[in-house]
Amino acid sequence: MERRVVITGLGTISPVGNTVADFWNSLKEGKSGLNFIQGYDDVDLPVRIVAQVKDFDPMANGLERADVRKMDLFCQYAMAAANQAVKDSGLVSGENIEPDRFGVYVGSGIGGINTFVRETEKLLNEGARRISPLFVPTMIANIASGNIAIRHNAQGPCLPIVTACATGTHSAGEAFRAIKYGQADAIITGGAEAAVHPLAIGGFNNSKALSRSEDPLQASLPFSADRHGFVIAEGAGMMVFESLESAQKRGAKIYAEVVG
Repeated sequence: MERRVVITGLGTISPVGNTVADFWNSLKEGKSGLNFIQGYDDVDLPVRIVAQVKDFDPMANGLERADVRKMDLFCQYAMAAANQAVKDSGLVSGENIEPDRFGVYVGSGIGGINTFVRETEKLLNEGARRISPLFVPTMIANIASGNIAIRHNAQGPCLPIVTACATGTHSAGEAFRAIKYGQADAIITGGAEAAVHPLAIGGFNNSKALSRSEDPLQASLPFSADRHGFVIAEGAGMMVFESLESAQKRGAKIYAEVVG
């Protein structure tokens, strides 16, 4: 039996706002998140226009200092946005949803590139014995979905999809199918990225993928005949997908129905 799927929770950390309300208001007002890169003034970069998250406070989004120490920035963004979405949905594992019917489908195209660079510098400058024992579990792209599942006691399917720029959309599509065909009743889904780093900029630029515009307002033109590449950005977007039956049973607000 196929089931209808709805959206009951939203969360975001983005270059134009770190809440859904701020994000939406920025979009309505036509605000751009693009600007000249901050934090790398001493690096000779061929491209300097990026979209960075601003004024991100992990503790204000449900993370603790221990989380920040152990998580790459992409995972912090993912956790913060997921915390917003779950709170917005009203789901509480073990109370209004069974833990084994609650899943997480969250991916990242690149994962912990900041951690990768930091630990590589240790290898080159201090030797292999100085590399953090948390290097691999901090860097790997599936750690965001795992940490989100642990935090929200989501013991159902956990699928970290990695499909480059399609990761978030692909994750949402698979979450939709899982609920539609009865594998779960609710799933936290979305994507996160924190790859605004000279290493990523150099790689994308040298493959001729990045916009070389020097004007932030003319850099990202994906649907224009004058387009000349993409702009590297960071952030996270999360949704809670839920079966219509589950949402109605607990009286949840419904943003929209997912169709496909």
